[in-house]
Amino acid sequence: MIQPGNRSGTLVAAEIERVFEDRFVAGNKATLLWKDNESFGLIFDAMRRAEELICLEFYIFRNDETGTELAALLKQKAAQGVRVYLLYDHFGSWTTPMRFWRDLRSHGIEVRASRPFRWTSPLHYVHRDHTKLIIIDGVKAFTGGLNIANEYRGYHLLKMKRFSGWRDTGIFLEGPVAGTLLDRFRLTWSSWKGGPIVSDSPAAPVRSGVSVLPIFTHSAQERRKFRKLLYYSINSAQQGINLTTAYFTPSRRMVQVLEEAVSRGVEVKLLLPGRSDISAAHYAGRAFFSRLLRAGVRIFTYNGVILHAKTAVFDGVWSIIGSANLDFQSLRRNDEGNVGIAGGEFGRRMLAVFEEDLTRSEEIVLERWLKRPLHEKILEYFFALFRRRL
Repeated sequence: MIQPGNRSGTLVAAEIERVFEDRFVAGNKATLLWKDNESFGLIFDAMRRAEELICLEFYIFRNDETGTELAALLKQKAAQGVRVYLLYDHFGSWTTPMRFWRDLRSHGIEVRASRPFRWTSPLHYVHRDHTKLIIIDGVKAFTGGLNIANEYRGYHLLKMKRFSGWRDTGIFLEGPVAGTLLDRFRLTWSSWKGGPIVSDSPAAPVRSGVSVLPIFTHSAQERRKFRKLLYYSINSAQQGINLTTAYFTPSRRMVQVLEEAVSRGVEVKLLLPGRSDISAAHYAGRAFFSRLLRAGVRIFTYNGVILHAKTAVFDGVWSIIGSANLDFQSLRRNDEGNVGIAGGEFGRRMLAVFEEDLTRSEEIVLERWLKRPLHEKILEYFFALFRRRL
């Protein structure tokens, strides 16, 4: 396992603030969520204890067993006087019927759709709100890769059984950063014609804990800032880069900077799904394996359930967790929600999770990879032609 390098968390944070042109928020508690059903258990419990305010922003919010259970909880909290605001992406949640949203509204919940389809500008429908965010009372927050749907939770009541949910990673935050994320939600909410969000709760006290950098993108300028930060993080790494992503359709620049990192002695590990829910993106990403393997990038594919996590760890001291994949859609078009944490202690936790994931994965070896079936090579070449549309 790569151990944290010579750079301290304080030094890394200062470098990141300079590049990203924004400040870390100090004094937070951060709980990493990645095992089994722990994410849903923790955030459901936290919402049950909400006293004033619940804000939710999700790409996918289905009316299956998971979505229905959460909807019942939100209606219960609204009946108790808690103000509830729900923002869902129009494309991501297109299978959820309007009667579901109308029912929530009838119980006093404010509901808005982000990035709706408009006949006057149909091409804008490629831009989506891919953020996953929950804020509770302005003092607690969750973000990560999961959506509100059964496959993320590993539960299906109609089949009367539980199954393994998709492998995802989230982070539960308590402290001042939740207030910063609430301000962020307010801006997004108002951009889709939502009314004012009033919070009477006092700000969370600053205490000892981790410093968190919100990395949210809602405009072309913010996406450029995120790409700048990502490339800076790769180019500045001295020992190790550990990347986990659900959808990998890299740009030529991304491939080049990863190759350059290996050439200067950095160990680069890339963890990807062994199977995917989007076959086109799966094959398009695999079209780049041969070049990366020849350069010395180590590629692993996760066995068993679908890998849906999006994380990055640089030198064991700089970590990013959130919703953004390493693909054109996330880096160029989507609204995304991520947070960054600088520090060796949290970095060690992230590396431990990565190494445990590798025990459930298979490493792709160049010699064997080159002997894969011809029909797979054809599919990879074909879908790679459309990687900017996936």
